[in-house]
Amino acid sequence: MKRTMKKAMSILAASAVLALTLAGCGGTDTNTTENTENTETASLSGTVATNGSTSMEGVIGNLKEQFEADNSGVSVSYDATGSSAGIEAVTNGTADIGLSSRALKEEEEAAGLTGTTVALDGIAIIVNADSQVADLTVEQIAQIFTGEITNWSEVGGADGEIACIGREAGSGTRDGFESITETEDLCKLSQELTTTGAVIEAVKGNPNAIGYASLSAVEGQEGIKTLTVGGVACSEETILDGTYEIQRPFVLVTKNDTQLSEAAQAFFDYATSTAASDLIRNAGAVPVAK
Repeated sequence: MKRTMKKAMSILAASAVLALTLAGCGGTDTNTTENTENTETASLSGTVATNGSTSMEGVIGNLKEQFEADNSGVSVSYDATGSSAGIEAVTNGTADIGLSSRALKEEEEAAGLTGTTVALDGIAIIVNADSQVADLTVEQIAQIFTGEITNWSEVGGADGEIACIGREAGSGTRDGFESITETEDLCKLSQELTTTGAVIEAVKGNPNAIGYASLSAVEGQEGIKTLTVGGVACSEETILDGTYEIQRPFVLVTKNDTQLSEAAQAFFDYATSTAASDLIRNAGAVPVAK
């Protein structure tokens, strides 16, 4: 009887020791996993300076917000100065990544810059909501902006002198519009404005106005309507398949002989990955990562 009790006590004691040992192992694994995750989250730190296109504000804003949420030690700044200024900022080293809403020119690439397309953006042709015109060809748009066509009645609209609203010199939207319509340095503008928002407001307030703006900026706007171009609407599908003619790239610009910081490289990699596609799409642009 005594032997049986001693044996039972020994078994219970051994079981207790084993349970404590296993519990200790389990606790160590959990803590190790948590510590590893925390270390990985906190390992990336620093600042990332982006500078350039005002049209990319929505895209960069979405990417910046999510990237900072995922990497609490990193701060991403965005300076909306226009595409040309952003390209210059990368060239002179005052920005890590430039933002351009046009492809780089040959001379810019020759100067040691690389452009990486992160998204595509349709340049919507907008008129006042009361306009009778619904569709124009690229040729007609060019003729309107260069002053060859001056009255809406010439393109199926009501009698009225056309007022062309455009962006300032150096704007990526203007550069993109003029390069696609082949109207560079030929446009005759009633108003030359410094932001996309100002162009939209000017068209809203003038029944005879026509302007251009990023698709992401005009969606959901009241007081204006977007024209079809050659019968094709400006949409994500038509931009991606290339059937909508007036479109341009959203480009991240980097300097070939300058290595990005760890934080800047991580942001660049994130922005060009499929993980960012929904954020880009929610900003009204068309992601290109596959």
